Amino acid sequence: MNFLGNIIWLLFGGLITAVEYLVSSLVLMITIIGIPFGVQTLKLAILALWPFGRTVRTTDSAGGCLSILMNILWIFIGGIWIALTHLFFGILLCITIIGIPFGRQHFKMAGLALTPFGKTID
Repeated sequence: MNFLGNIIWLLFGGLITAVEYLVSSLVLMITIIGIPFGVQTLKLAILALWPFGRTVRTTDSAGGCLSILMNILWIFIGGIWIALTHLFFGILLCITIIGIPFGRQHFKMAGLALTPFGKTID
């Protein structure tokens, strides 16, 4: 079932979303300061490519104060808008019964988009 969900996800926007995150990741990695943020958008690209069957979890060593500081900076730079976009699409998709599994994937991506530092994708 996860395989079928991922194929439908890819056909209806997942591939485009993953490419957008990948391009933004490469643009962020042009500067040395942007590399940590580029790595986080790379996480979002991986999750956007194949979200069904994956889980986002907080790492055991989440980085402490540096992780918190980077998450706060991430939120102010644009992470809030990414999270709100995924939240909006999640709510929109959950209106129909067929869209609920896809809405849940957007909710998963919204959580990662809000605070990506200190999290991994399994």
